[in-house]
Amino acid sequence: MCNNSTKVKECNPMKISLFPGSVPGQISLLPEIIRQGVEAERDGFDGFWIPHLSNRGFDALTAISLIGSHTQLIEIGTAVVPTYPRHPIAMAQQAMTSQVATQGRLALGIGPSHQGNVEDAWGLSYERPAHHIREYLSILNPLVRDGMAQFSGEMYQVNTQIDVPETSAFPVLISALAPAMLRVAGELADGTITWMAGISAIEKHIAPRINKAAREAGRNIPRICVGLPICVTDDPDAAFEEAATKFQRYGTLVNYRRILNVESVDGPADVAVIGNEKEVEEQLTRFANAGVTDFLASVYPVGDQPEVISKRTRDLLSNLVGKL
Repeated sequence: MCNNSTKVKECNPMKISLFPGSVPGQISLLPEIIRQGVEAERDGFDGFWIPHLSNRGFDALTAISLIGSHTQLIEIGTAVVPTYPRHPIAMAQQAMTSQVATQGRLALGIGPSHQGNVEDAWGLSYERPAHHIREYLSILNPLVRDGMAQFSGEMYQVNTQIDVPETSAFPVLISALAPAMLRVAGELADGTITWMAGISAIEKHIAPRINKAAREAGRNIPRICVGLPICVTDDPDAAFEEAATKFQRYGTLVNYRRILNVESVDGPADVAVIGNEKEVEEQLTRFANAGVTDFLASVYPVGDQPEVISKRTRDLLSNLVGKL
């Protein structure tokens, strides 16, 4: 649906994509991930996004490359690849390779991850993550666009070229939730990928800040890709309790806790999209009207027939593609 606050952009429907693998405890084998991507294209979804978890599961860009060889149309994205463990030159070359493998359908989502991962697990400094991302994009963007970068900053000094045959430019998005990161996203990236940001946070915090930054930088309206748990059910209380259990950990991570505080809610279950078909469609419509360009659906089941609930949720989502 059209959003009156973004008259400068063409009025396009909110894209609806699947975001499997974001449910804690669910780690599929690689053939299963590929199958899910193929089914997402078959069912008409706009996109298929893969999380890159820091200490478990598969490398997202590698998985995307494999899915790309089995599909023809669907956009395939990462949400998100941590930046600190990968030099921007290495990230650029791998992503450019994935762009070739997906025949030009890559959406590269990157982000600084969390302080615990960066400092405790990787032994690196998490100081000034927004500045880190600004320098990172200052190298990554020209590499993927022009195949060369020359940059001298506080964290990186780069003067190099990359030649990946048959590659092309692709959108680069960052996991921006805080004001400084949203400013970087609007100025240098093609958009943001959020997780655990509910509708109020999008309306009052995310969309105004990133759009203002892009406008002041003379750039196009950025993509706002919103990832959230979703369950279509006639038992919303049970779905709420299930979300509270499954996604509880995210409420303990500082970056997500802050955005939940912006929403003024207790935990992740409060921002999950829950209800019957009519109620869920109404919630998704509100996201579209708030300027969300992409909804990344983390489908989770509830009850004694989880497969039935998952199919019910997917059926509604696929039927709404191109309509919001």
